[in-house]
Amino acid sequence: MPLLHREKKNEEEETSRPRKRWKFRLWPIVLFLALMAGSFIMGAVLTHQESEPVITADLLGQQLRDIQELSTVEYHYTNMGRFENQKDFYGWKVPFTTKSFIVAYDGVIKAGVDLSEMKIEVSGKTITVTMPEAKVLSHEMDEESLEVYDETHNIFNPIEIEDYTQFTADQKESIEARALDNGLLTSAAQRAENTVRGLIEALPGMEEYTLTIV
Repeated sequence: MPLLHREKKNEEEETSRPRKRWKFRLWPIVLFLALMAGSFIMGAVLTHQESEPVITADLLGQQLRDIQELSTVEYHYTNMGRFENQKDFYGWKVPFTTKSFIVAYDGVIKAGVDLSEMKIEVSGKTITVTMPEAKVLSHEMDEESLEVYDETHNIFNPIEIEDYTQFTADQKESIEARALDNGLLTSAAQRAENTVRGLIEALPGMEEYTLTIV
């Protein structure tokens, strides 16, 4: 073999050796990076699984604990009624003893549910909420709006403060009955259900559960 050709071949071999060594040394680095990436991904998956929120009855009760009374519907009204009374003597109306007045006032009826009576059950991925029945929570009369008209002054049967209090109490019962007939409690129950559903469905992880409210 000519000397010039042998020297050129030796130079090519010397030049190719570092490249082969470089490729050989690169594989451990690639393998290490792949293992590190796999560990990172696995750790992220495990962390996500461990941190996934678990819905429990205690958690739901804690979320709703501060809302003991959920007032959902307010029924505002203005009422006017006439009071009349005459003394009676064994079924006989005594003449000139009639007393009367007309009273007008504003009021508000609040209806809703008491969440302290609500029952929550969690079974697997199913949440069942049993709502209490809606009821009248309060009925207040605005005393500042009270006005009395056409009040008689009968010396034989004078008007007393008890006449006003008893009359307005009777009127409140009548107004409540009318409000119930108009579906006050039905509206309160539906709105309470919608509110509770919204509060529960807003919790993290609820997309994995089925919510039933009865």
